[in-house]
Amino acid sequence: MRRIVSSNSRLSILSNLLRFHSNSALNPTLPSPLPITPISQSDLETLVLNHYSHGKFHNLLRNVVATPTVLLAASKNLHPNNGAGNLDSFVPDSVHNRFSIEDMAQQLRDDRFDIESCCLRIMPSRVKGETLILPNLKLKVVIEAVRMVLEIVYDKRFMTFVYGGRVGMGRHTAIRYLKTTVENPSWWFRVRFAPELFNSTNVGKLSSFIEEKIDDKFLVDLVKSLFECEAVRIELGGCFFGRGFPQESSLCSILLNIYLNGFDKEIQDFRLQIDGRNPRFDYDELSERVFHKPVKIYAVRYLDEILIITSGSKLLTLNLNNHIVKFLEEELGLRVDKLNSAIHSAVSENIDFMGMELQAVPPSVLHPPLSDKAIRARKKYIKQKEGKALEMRNARETNRKKLGLKILNHVFKKLKRSNGFKFDFNIEEEVRVLFASWAAEVVQEFLASYEERLDWHRKLSSGDFLSLRNIRDQLPQELVDAYDQLQEQVDKYLTPLKARKALEEKERQIEEKESHSYAKSTVEDLTKLCMKVAAPEELVRKAVKLAKFTNSMGRPRPIKVLIALEDSDIIKWYAGVGRRWLDFFCCCRNFRMVKTVVTYHLRFSCILTLAEKHESTKREVIRHFTKDLKTCNEYGEEEVIFPTEREIKMMGDKDLSDPKSVDGVLSMALIRLASEEATASCMAHFCDRMDTSFFRIRLLQSRLNVNPLNKDKWVPGMGAIHESLNRKCVSLCSNHKDDLFFGKITLQDIDCTLFVDIQ
Repeated sequence: MRRIVSSNSRLSILSNLLRFHSNSALNPTLPSPLPITPISQSDLETLVLNHYSHGKFHNLLRNVVATPTVLLAASKNLHPNNGAGNLDSFVPDSVHNRFSIEDMAQQLRDDRFDIESCCLRIMPSRVKGETLILPNLKLKVVIEAVRMVLEIVYDKRFMTFVYGGRVGMGRHTAIRYLKTTVENPSWWFRVRFAPELFNSTNVGKLSSFIEEKIDDKFLVDLVKSLFECEAVRIELGGCFFGRGFPQESSLCSILLNIYLNGFDKEIQDFRLQIDGRNPRFDYDELSERVFHKPVKIYAVRYLDEILIITSGSKLLTLNLNNHIVKFLEEELGLRVDKLNSAIHSAVSENIDFMGMELQAVPPSVLHPPLSDKAIRARKKYIKQKEGKALEMRNARETNRKKLGLKILNHVFKKLKRSNGFKFDFNIEEEVRVLFASWAAEVVQEFLASYEERLDWHRKLSSGDFLSLRNIRDQLPQELVDAYDQLQEQVDKYLTPLKARKALEEKERQIEEKESHSYAKSTVEDLTKLCMKVAAPEELVRKAVKLAKFTNSMGRPRPIKVLIALEDSDIIKWYAGVGRRWLDFFCCCRNFRMVKTVVTYHLRFSCILTLAEKHESTKREVIRHFTKDLKTCNEYGEEEVIFPTEREIKMMGDKDLSDPKSVDGVLSMALIRLASEEATASCMAHFCDRMDTSFFRIRLLQSRLNVNPLNKDKWVPGMGAIHESLNRKCVSLCSNHKDDLFFGKITLQDIDCTLFVDIQ
């Protein structure tokens, strides 16, 4: 708090600017105010923390959310990032052209903001379908501003095992925690909620949880109004969170984390209680033959998906399961699917979590030893490498010999012509240094060879008649001494004993290392269990078949609904699906299977779709677009959009990101219309471009006439866009159209209330 007080000067400047702007609006004689700029993250944090006193935050709606700079920063967050083109960077004028930030801020301060008028009700396409209520862009700005403020208040107060809806705490971060931290799991269970919307009771509990930390009646009433108007909906037990669907609001994640924060603290207290019961040992003093496995409880929560792992007994896990279910139902008023929340063995059974399969396996499964074929290939590679090195060494020696002869020839010619005269430059020293370095390298290579040293030592030390005593007595003493000195030097530099000992020591160290590594891996396989993360192979193949990438035999086939698109748009749609799959499953053990799906099934399905469109053969399409599916951009330059085979082969575990699943791209196709409708502006958030085209949304479940709730016909765990948006038309510029095809943006980045119906 001392740091907060020291930053009051910055806050006073901000407040003076806001006061000056409001006074100039009332008094036209005052000079024009400075243009409003979005507030930075550090200044926003300072502004929020300055309203903290006596353990609570006060008046955040009127003093923080309802300020033009914060609302403009929220508008900037909603603006989609356009990647390489970057033609539509955020401009504050694009906000002012749609609505007045100052008027909206004043309405929020005066509690006159009408939420219901900012919502659009979209009727379902089926008779018994569900109505969808979506907020317009003005209400989205308010929701984003509230989210930004709540994130500053609560983000550092959440538990460390809470992922989703937080900066730098996504799916891959949770997977890394499971891989690196969880040891020796024995039992686990996943808490599954019964499909149910937040009712008035849940909203009341959520309001009371917010009031524990924020003393602001107007902010709590605003959250309640958002739920009453259904502009914000939280549905537990579904497949909507973190997928970019339009029926999900950006405020849902932070509100759900606030609602379950009490549950997270209960789990943390139980973990500390179990950890305190474990005996304390100094592991350095324990013998190598003593193995201590303390009882630990691991927890991971990604939004509404909860995974509990224990290294204790089944009875402990069962008691923990009952305690968690009781707390969620009685304290939080949530319905738990008890049948699907049963405990399972971590060793013998897989468990689905965050769209991936988890299983406890020995370390040798994750890091298997080299097979006989791999060992033979490695030895062959080492032999080829040694042969190439020998060829290079021989070539280098030959070049040195030629160069040395040339240098000596040149030196002797100069000395012969000089007749004793001195030159201005002298190369004898340089030549001497060069020859000395060459000689040192040759001697070093020679002494490093055990066979050559043994051969020369045998030749110089054995079979010489000068070693006989009767011969030595008849020779001069100087010759005998010279011979003895030669033998001493031969024994000193050419004796193979030291080299042999060094070689034997090296071989012994290699054998000891291999035996130690084998013993260590054997002991770890018997005493340790690690976490294996894999992509659900059956579900991925079922999704490929459901989206009509393959036929009943599992071979690629064309998708005829995409034939109406341009060639580049067809390739971009396939590339978006493929890259989403690769980004999502890049942390899995069986990532090679996903690579095969993208490299073979998606690539050749795209080729067959292009062939079906142009009524040509597969070979002709490959000859025209190449196997890498190259296209030309608007400037006529050739570019590769679909990931190449080499690029896919080199892919691996990426940064700790939170990639969106492929559901949104896979279950939606945009079909361009050849209509004569009047040109409309781009429907992406705060995009002012008028060179747009109309696209019709075709949803996968409507094309196949399949209910996503039917697990037999739909892929379990795969979400779907709301059916009321089927056959709606959206106006997009070329940049946002490409981003939507690629999956860089979702329907959450588009103002869906502007959708039109075109026959």
